[in-house]
Amino acid sequence: MTKPFWETKKLSEMTPKEWESLCDGCGRCCLYILHNEETGDVFETDVACKLFDAKKRRCTDYDNRLKRVPDCVQLTPDNISTLHWMPKSCAYRRLAEGQGLARWHPLVSGDPKTVERAKIAVSPDLIPEGEIDDATLESRITKAR
Repeated sequence: MTKPFWETKKLSEMTPKEWESLCDGCGRCCLYILHNEETGDVFETDVACKLFDAKKRRCTDYDNRLKRVPDCVQLTPDNISTLHWMPKSCAYRRLAEGQGLARWHPLVSGDPKTVERAKIAVSPDLIPEGEIDDATLESRITKAR
């Protein structure tokens, strides 16, 4: 039996289609993240990027996101190992750290709903960034990673 591409290729060897298919659709990278520079601690909030559709857990303008959201970070094979704020469940991070994909990952399970059942997916009840001010943002911490 042939091994899947994520077990045989380095991240840098993957085609764009293979790279994009690694995204499990959890939506956690589209949340506002708070980072304590002194301790290195990273905290998620329940505030999402203005382009994020929380019900579908997808960017509403993926192709233009980097132009429309200057703080949006494009994940690449070159930068993924330096993005320590990415969740430990993230397929890109897992593969960069030498781990395999989790059993609930859609490429492994064959079912995109396993991300929800494993409680990896973000809540559909997120607050869009335009509905909250910076002073209130820190009070929206939901959990540390």
